Amino acid sequence: MSDKKDEVIVVGHRNPDTDAITAAMVYADFLRRMGVNAKAYRLGELNNETKFVLKTVEMEAPDMIPDNVPEGTQVALVDHNESQQSMENLKKMRVSHVVDHHKIGDLTTSEPVYLRFEPVGCTATILTKLFRENNLDMDQKTATLLLSAILSDTLHFQSPTTTDDDRKIGEYLQPIAKIDDLKSYVNKLFEAKSDLTGFSTHKVLFLDYKTFQFNNEQWGVGTGETCNVDKMLERKDEFLKEIDEEKKKHNLNGILFSIVDIINQKNLTIISGENEEKVAREAFQADVKDHIADFGSRVSRKKQIVPALEAYFNQKS
Repeated sequence: MSDKKDEVIVVGHRNPDTDAITAAMVYADFLRRMGVNAKAYRLGELNNETKFVLKTVEMEAPDMIPDNVPEGTQVALVDHNESQQSMENLKKMRVSHVVDHHKIGDLTTSEPVYLRFEPVGCTATILTKLFRENNLDMDQKTATLLLSAILSDTLHFQSPTTTDDDRKIGEYLQPIAKIDDLKSYVNKLFEAKSDLTGFSTHKVLFLDYKTFQFNNEQWGVGTGETCNVDKMLERKDEFLKEIDEEKKKHNLNGILFSIVDIINQKNLTIISGENEEKVAREAFQADVKDHIADFGSRVSRKKQIVPALEAYFNQKS
């Protein structure tokens, strides 16, 4: 890590997806162009989809964040704002910037901060607006990073989180990225997303996993997006074992792991215990059979799973 005291660390969330990695890279570049000494880092391993994107643009991934970040270091958060999804000791850092498209969690700062939150499908949509608002030129690689994140987060504009802004920004970015055949590129993106060759079940469970507090309960909510649901379901017993171990290890009240069919927009959620079964029936009106609950077309954790859990636990209190 640079010795420079004024370096701003730019990070996406733990268990990073394509938006978290590309947003950190692009926002660090944006801040540097604005005269801020910023550097992107990551809080975890890349998934295969993100590796495919970075290979496409021939760019290196950000470095893993070091263990010894000094207290009081300036930090810019992208694609998240809740401390439990962020770097260790976030509370001891100086959060100076946040660009995000999620609900505001436990974010507090000790000084005025630059905040940009918008209810859109992807952080990359907001970052593209920042480039345009500041009349910054955008090169092909940056446009490809941003467009890839939008296509990934919105499941090619099919996810319920998709907004008109995401679609318009996608149309704006496509010619700059020089991706002529969008459908073909999306197919490659989703194939990479679904490719779990060499991934342990433990790793698959945590590829896209976040923890949340609902009233006084701690829950984990994970998503496995795939074009091949059957292949994922073959690991059901292994998932159940991993989920039980994780609950014991971190004293969690429950974990919901959703297998999302990105072609047919369907969600089958693995239900490991009584708490999860109760929540599946009462919060989602879903039947549970052989540890699987059919959550129908609820494919968005941000818009359909977490709000339903919040509403359920709030009315219990």
